[in-house]
Amino acid sequence: MSTDFKFGVLRSLLTVFLFGGGFMMMLLMYFKSNPLQKCHPVPGHKSYMVDDPAKNLILMWFWPEEYKFDMRDCKHFFNINSCRLSDNRSLYHTADEVLIFHKAIKDDLSNLPAWPRPGFQRWIWLNLDPPSNTRKINGAENLFNLSLNFRKDADIPVHWRLTARKLSTETFLPPKKEKLVCWIMDENGTNGTAYNYYSKLAQHINVTVYGEGLSSYDFKPTDHFSTIGSCKFFLAFEESIYKDYITEKLNGPLAAGTVPVVLGPSRQNYEDFIPGESFIHVNDFPDEKSLAEFLSRLDKDNQAYMHYFEWRQHYYAQRHPTEKRLKYLKAVCLACDHVSRNKVYRVIPNLYKWYGML
Repeated sequence: MSTDFKFGVLRSLLTVFLFGGGFMMMLLMYFKSNPLQKCHPVPGHKSYMVDDPAKNLILMWFWPEEYKFDMRDCKHFFNINSCRLSDNRSLYHTADEVLIFHKAIKDDLSNLPAWPRPGFQRWIWLNLDPPSNTRKINGAENLFNLSLNFRKDADIPVHWRLTARKLSTETFLPPKKEKLVCWIMDENGTNGTAYNYYSKLAQHINVTVYGEGLSSYDFKPTDHFSTIGSCKFFLAFEESIYKDYITEKLNGPLAAGTVPVVLGPSRQNYEDFIPGESFIHVNDFPDEKSLAEFLSRLDKDNQAYMHYFEWRQHYYAQRHPTEKRLKYLKAVCLACDHVSRNKVYRVIPNLYKWYGML
């Protein structure tokens, strides 16, 4: 076999090898770069909580106060997973319910959904402010089918209620108390009924004040319950006094193991929601000095103080989310739960009359 022949065969084999190797490299690069070969998740709107088409779809038309939360938080915090929630407005014509935050509505109604709405659709009015802080918007009084509000007679009432438990024989031991009376100052600061009462009470008893940049004591949301729990008494003062207007300010001390001192609607109204022996009402005293003297006596009488925790044998208080972005989470989750169980269609004949704004 000649030398030229051998070199010719080797040259041919080398050519085939190089060509084949190049072809395989190009083929591999193609498959690697081809998006059809990648395993992508099924496209979908990020705000869906569940994807069961048999469940009601609630469309969040506005984020309340622009506080955005994960739609899955209903399951995480309240074990509610009975509807679909979305903020995707393109789903308007298929949404079973549309949840509309009152404060976000423009005076001329121009930012509301298209009218007429689908015949099967229900609109939910979300407003957690009392009538004195609610803006009257002409034309909005006859648009809604369901009310989502703090009032007990709302279609979907929003309250932090105690949860019944099996009778416990164990004696509750509250957290270690380092301070006597505490108060978390609202963003309103030195304005309003709550501050006026506090300022007079503080003349007769020491009150430790907390607040976001409003006092010398600041704390993180994660420290909310430990901070309240370190106080013997907590001022659960509402900024507005209105029937059923009892906010998470009451739930905080109940869940933290502290005795709430309440300022708000009547004692009888509070007792519609919690046991009468679980709190102290400012209306039970003729003035701030009398209340201060009573709290000072309780501070020295542990047996009398512990009487305010006997309700824990029958109930417990669930801790509420303390992050600002979750302010309206419970209301939205309760709406989800309600529409999954109640299919009645109706129209609120006059929203403002019902709400005492006329």
